[in-house]
Amino acid sequence: MKLDIQTLDAKKAGSIDLDDAIFGIKEIRGDILQRMVKYQLAKRRAGTHKTQSRGEVSRSHSKLYKQKGTGQARHGAANAPIFRGGGHAHNRLPRDYGHDLPKKVRAMALKHALSAKANAGDIVVIEAAALKEAKTAALAKHLEKLKLSNALFIAGAEVDKNFARAASNLKNIDVLPNAGLNVYDVLRRGKLVLTPDAVAAIHARFSQKEGAAA
Repeated sequence: MKLDIQTLDAKKAGSIDLDDAIFGIKEIRGDILQRMVKYQLAKRRAGTHKTQSRGEVSRSHSKLYKQKGTGQARHGAANAPIFRGGGHAHNRLPRDYGHDLPKKVRAMALKHALSAKANAGDIVVIEAAALKEAKTAALAKHLEKLKLSNALFIAGAEVDKNFARAASNLKNIDVLPNAGLNVYDVLRRGKLVLTPDAVAAIHARFSQKEGAAA
């Protein structure tokens, strides 16, 4: 697959070949993408929630009043879950929500996410993601020329500080280095914007995995 390389002013600056084994998959596995997104979101959860059990609340554990003769319901201690301020019957405890997903499935999911963008015509290759000054207005003009209003930029081995600072003030625009490329962020944005450096890194990433598997 061949795509044009554009400048930030939307002018053609050459072309680049994309590996069909990575960007040219036609039958997209939605189930694989769904598993990968669940895997990523589960690992993001802090799992630090905690509520107090009956034995942990700071209330009297003594019986409120005598069992019979008061005309009221029979109750025990005030820390019972039935009372306001009492402990939780099945209190929440800290836990890890992460789960395992095979490396091959994760690699397959990224290939299918990239191919889904390519099949939809939602991949844009730009010459460089860099600005001379960290001006949001200047970047917004460039994005308008490129017709990008909702996009993920994979900017190279390192993100240009001026570009990242300008993009941070724009809604629905994310900027990540090569190492940050992931399925969830690819799918949540309308366009995927790559630099030639990012394309080379993606090709190298999968060639290394395939070499290791062999």
